[in-house]
Amino acid sequence: MTTRLQQTRYLELMGITVWRERAATTDTGIDTTPSTPAPVVEGVDLDQLERQVAACTACALHRGRTRTVFGVGNRKPRWMIIGEAPGADEDRQGEPFVGRAGGLLNSMLLAAGFARDDVYIANIVKCRPSGNRNPQPDEISSCSRYLNRQIELLQPSLILAVGRVAAHALLKTELPLGKLRGRLHRYEPAGIPLVVTYHPAYLLRKPGDKARVWEDLKYALSLSGVVQ
Repeated sequence: MTTRLQQTRYLELMGITVWRERAATTDTGIDTTPSTPAPVVEGVDLDQLERQVAACTACALHRGRTRTVFGVGNRKPRWMIIGEAPGADEDRQGEPFVGRAGGLLNSMLLAAGFARDDVYIANIVKCRPSGNRNPQPDEISSCSRYLNRQIELLQPSLILAVGRVAAHALLKTELPLGKLRGRLHRYEPAGIPLVVTYHPAYLLRKPGDKARVWEDLKYALSLSGVVQ
């Protein structure tokens, strides 16, 4: 008979997420800490906001996270890149867009004339959804006050929304991503120019669409006063 420790190890080797006991658990070992309302973010600075995110239990995503993924980069950015949700690599490292998708994003930025540290990178939600699924509407809503405050504090000149989930959340629309590309949008209420493009993870599956992303980047550069 295998011990519980051995069973947990076998499950981890198979790539199956194992729930670990935390402060508030039942005898099954599953975290039952209740979700609590997100704190008030008005008036807090970026460092205070990051601490609030690290302690957040406003939705169920906090129960399975390893680390929160707040955002990284230039705090006075020309561009802010906003993706969908952290994946497994991001959850382990606490930084958005690492791994293969992050490497491709870095290449996209370099093609546009930006180093990774020149921009600010964040996601719609700050905790990883289990199984890399898309975040649910209530999870996006719970995190929206954090992201809105980030944007308010950073005041980017342009937002690049990568992926359908990010575009829908930021623009409050259900239009297909293909219909959102190649158009000037505005992030409200600040009126910040916003451009939509494909997510790097999508491009890893569909590399033939990289040329379309380059068109999107050139369009974003033209809005920033840069001609390629």
